[in-house]
Amino acid sequence: MKHLVYLFLFFSLSLYSQERIDPVFINKTNLMVDTLVGIDNFESSYYIQNNVFYKKNTNTLLSYNNLNLGTLTCANIFNPLKINLFYKDFNTVVILDNRLAEIFKIDFNARAKYRNITHVSTGYDNTLWIFNIDTQELELYDYKSDTTRAKTLPVQTEVLDLKSNYNTCWLLTKRYLYVYNYFGSLLGKMKNDGFTRVSEKNGDLVLKKGNDLFYIKQNSGNPIPIKTENLLITHFFVTNETLYIYDSNFLYKYLLKIN
Repeated sequence: MKHLVYLFLFFSLSLYSQERIDPVFINKTNLMVDTLVGIDNFESSYYIQNNVFYKKNTNTLLSYNNLNLGTLTCANIFNPLKINLFYKDFNTVVILDNRLAEIFKIDFNARAKYRNITHVSTGYDNTLWIFNIDTQELELYDYKSDTTRAKTLPVQTEVLDLKSNYNTCWLLTKRYLYVYNYFGSLLGKMKNDGFTRVSEKNGDLVLKKGNDLFYIKQNSGNPIPIKTENLLITHFFVTNETLYIYDSNFLYKYLLKIN
């Protein structure tokens, strides 16, 4: 892990031009949704349309809607058995099972300790990574016991995005990309040179800067440009070795194989 810290801290912009990734085009399909959340390993697609959350596959279409919570801000499908939906206006997270049945609701306004949440991502077990804007702290929060399992030092800059897996959490701010383990310890940070969104795949990252994508392999601080044929990138994510890019009209599918 020491090497990871040094790589992030001593990252150089000159590395951008050393190589480029040319993903292999697979296909494109028509798609008109408000927000494409993701596609899982079984090729079920998850999206938001007219403030309703949907899960669609070849045979079924499931939906979840909660008008009482206002606008659905975002959704996270990293664990398809515990999908989390975040309703920012009501400071509330809803946990759904794989049939989109509600299994837990966390109203942070009504909890013993009030938290003003701006970003949410999946943790291990019964936990969520949450960013508390009032304290500027990232917490690994156990929603069943209403306790904090881990907490980071305050971050003194605007948060742009938050992604995680069971072991690691990535916090993208205007100044830095921070990397934490599940104890809340800082593993490293990289200066943010214009990145605005991040997607995670088995510890590797894809980041968006303007209308371009960059790939960072695990344990490397080297952002490698991904050739995207000048697509208008509305949403993007990686599942296994597949890169999905959505431009508000079509969903593009590429093979993203990294040596």
